[in-house]
Amino acid sequence: MVDDDRSHILAADLHDADVVVESSLRPRSLDEYIGQREVKANLSILLTAAKARGEAADHVLLYGPPGLGKTTLATIIARELGVNVRYTSGPAVERPGDLAAVLTSLEERDVLFIDEIHRLNRAVEEILYPAMEDYALDVMIGKGPSARSLRLSLKPFTVIGATTRAGRISSPLRDRFGATYRLDFYEEVELTEIVERSARILGVEIDGAAAIAIAKRGRGTPRIVNRLLKRVRDHAEVHGDGRVDEPAAIEAMRLLEIDDAGLDSTDRKLLAAIIQKFASGPVGVQALAAVLSEEIETIEDVYEPYLLRLGFLDRTPQGRIATEAARNHLAALGYEIPPPRRGEPEVLPLWDEPGPSSGGV
Repeated sequence: MVDDDRSHILAADLHDADVVVESSLRPRSLDEYIGQREVKANLSILLTAAKARGEAADHVLLYGPPGLGKTTLATIIARELGVNVRYTSGPAVERPGDLAAVLTSLEERDVLFIDEIHRLNRAVEEILYPAMEDYALDVMIGKGPSARSLRLSLKPFTVIGATTRAGRISSPLRDRFGATYRLDFYEEVELTEIVERSARILGVEIDGAAAIAIAKRGRGTPRIVNRLLKRVRDHAEVHGDGRVDEPAAIEAMRLLEIDDAGLDSTDRKLLAAIIQKFASGPVGVQALAAVLSEEIETIEDVYEPYLLRLGFLDRTPQGRIATEAARNHLAALGYEIPPPRRGEPEVLPLWDEPGPSSGGV
C-alpha cells in the first residue's frame, strides 16, 4: 500500500484525494496564473477582443502533458469572459444524445470544456462539427425511408478542448479550433513561485531554499510540486514544528524515494531496465512495458516525457536508448552499470575529407 502511494506522488494525473485542495490552489485569473507567458499573452488578446465585440470567443484547443494547467486555463477563460463553464470529458460522452443535451443547455457565450477530447467516439464527433462551425445541431427524426434531418439552432458558445495527445485528434475536429496552444513544462523559477504561492494559501511557513528544493524535484509540473508541498508539510508537522526548511524538505522527499533529479523509483527502474537488461538499448517500448509490468501508454505519457526532457532517454526508430547522462545518474546512486551495447557513432564534419583511416580512397 505504501509503495502504491509513493508511485502516485510524481504522477501528473489528478487523484480524487487531490481535488478539493487542488481547486483551492488554482489561480482565478490570467494575472494570477504563473508561467506559460506566450499562451497567456495570446489568450489575453483573444479574450479582450471577444469581450469588446460581445461575441463568443473562438474555440480553443490546449494540449500538452498532464498537470500543466489546461483545466485551470479553461476555468480562467470562462471567468475572464464572465460566463458559465460546463465540464465534461471524451470518455464520459458515450452517445450523440449525451452531447446534444449538453449543447442545448448552454447559454449564450458559455464555455464547454471537454477534457481528453481525443477520446471522443466518431459518432459524437460528427455531432460536434456543425455545432462548432455553425452553432447548429443536426437531429435525425424517424428511421428508414421516412427518416428526415432537422437542424436546431444553438446559442453561440466556446468549446475548449484539452488533450495530452494532439496527434490523436482527427483533422476535421482539429481544423474547427480557431486557436491552438501548447503548454510546456515549467521552469524551476516558475515552479518555485508556485510553491511559495501555494504555501501562503495553505498557511505553510516555508523558506526560499525549501521552495527551490521542492521545485527542482517537481518534474516541471505545477500539480506535482503542489502534491510534494503537501507531503513535505505533513512531514514537518509530524517530525518538527511545522516550519518547512531545506533539510526538512529534502528529508521528506528522501523518505518518498524521490532523488535530486526528481526521479521516483519507477523512473529509476525504467532506466535500470534499459541499462542493465538491454545494455543501454535500443529496446522497444513493448519489451519495457513487459519488464516493468506497466501499460505502454503509461510509459509513453507519464514517464518518458520528463526523462526525454532531462536528456536521460532517447527515442530512435530502433527503440529507446539510455543516454550517458542517465548512466552517470544511476552510477552516482550506486547502480551497477554494464558497458553499453554500442558506443556513440563518430560523425565526420561535412567539410572534412575522409582519409584512409575512415575508409576513404
